[in-house]
Amino acid sequence: MGQIEQGLERALRTRPVPLGTEARLRFLLAAHRGSTLRVAAVLGVSQRTVQRWVTKKPGARRPPGPLQVQAIEEAVLARWQPRIRARRRARAETEGFVFHTRARFGFAAPAGSSDDPRVRWITQDLPGEVARELFAARDAGACEQQQTVILARALGHAYFRDGGGRAHGLNIAFSDVEFADFSLG
Repeated sequence: MGQIEQGLERALRTRPVPLGTEARLRFLLAAHRGSTLRVAAVLGVSQRTVQRWVTKKPGARRPPGPLQVQAIEEAVLARWQPRIRARRRARAETEGFVFHTRARFGFAAPAGSSDDPRVRWITQDLPGEVARELFAARDAGACEQQQTVILARALGHAYFRDGGGRAHGLNIAFSDVEFADFSLG
C-alpha cells in the first residue's frame, strides 16, 4: 500500500483500527456475534484454529502465523467503520478535500530554473471531482503511479496554474512522495 492509498484510508476513518492481533481477533468475533465458525470462514482456517487463538486456557493457546496475521489485518480493515467510511467518502466526493503532501514537485523545466522539480510542502484544496476520480481509480485497482498522475493533474491546475490563470501547457512533475494526507470537511 503506497502513501496515497494510506492517506485515503486514514482520511476515511474516525477512530484508529485495533492494534495487535488479539484486539483484532476480538473485533472480528464481536463483528460476527462471537461465532468462531464465521470468523474461521472469513479467514480461511478451521474453527478449531480460531478457538486455539482466542482461548483463555494456559498452554492451549496458539498464536497465528505471519500469513494468518496478515489475513486477520485485512479482514479487520475491510470491516472497520463501513457506514462512517461511506459517509466520509460521499462527503469528499461532493465537497472536495484538502490535500497535504511533501513530495518532489515542479514543472518539467531545464535544470537550475525556479521551476526545476524540488521537494515542496503543499497544502491545497481540491474539488470533489478529484476525490471521485481517486476513489474510482482505487476501486478499479489502480496502482500508486496512476493515483499520482490524478493528483499531479489536479495540483497542476489548482496550485501551479492557479485555477487555469497562468502557466498554460506546462507539465507537472510529481514524484518521491514522502507523505500524503487528506483532510475531509
